[in-house]
Amino acid sequence: MPLHSLWLLRHGQSAANAGAVTAEAGASPLTELGRQQASRAALEVGRPPDLVVASPFLRARETAEPILRKWPDTPVETWPIHEFTYLSAAKCAGLDVFQRRPLADAYWQRADPHYCDGDDAESFAEFAQRLRDFDARVRALSGFVVAVGHGQFFHAYRRALAHGLATTPQWMRDFRQADLARPIENGQIVRIGPASLAHG
Repeated sequence: MPLHSLWLLRHGQSAANAGAVTAEAGASPLTELGRQQASRAALEVGRPPDLVVASPFLRARETAEPILRKWPDTPVETWPIHEFTYLSAAKCAGLDVFQRRPLADAYWQRADPHYCDGDDAESFAEFAQRLRDFDARVRALSGFVVAVGHGQFFHAYRRALAHGLATTPQWMRDFRQADLARPIENGQIVRIGPASLAHG
């Protein structure tokens, strides 16, 4: 049975999304609102998935929990679909999401696919390879798959399916503009059908 439905679920609101300072990019838990968003998303999963794929980050694993409680026999795998870690955590230590904004703006204005902000960050070229790896792995699956992860990763994947994926400054600029204008919201599900995968 080929893959017939891929749902991309962005995690619920995290403490970092709400403005809290976090020491590690992957350690920010869900807020109460985030837990409510995760529960509402689980209500939309009206049939048991053939597989749940989750990011290793805490906020994604917590978002997947209501789905797995609802469908306890569902297999779950952890894949490297975590958020694009383009800023060095060491450089951002003690900063909240608003204080990090100038650093983020400077990164995207640079628009260098091979620039890496530090040993604990990744370049856009490395991020793009993770997107390609996800695409290859997901195309080998069958049935109904729910992936629980992060806004930029899923937005970039959806854009790559529609427009191709190029590790170029222009692709980075276009993606950043689109992501700021129409981000995937916390708890939002993006449904990818076989037609989109066929043209990706």
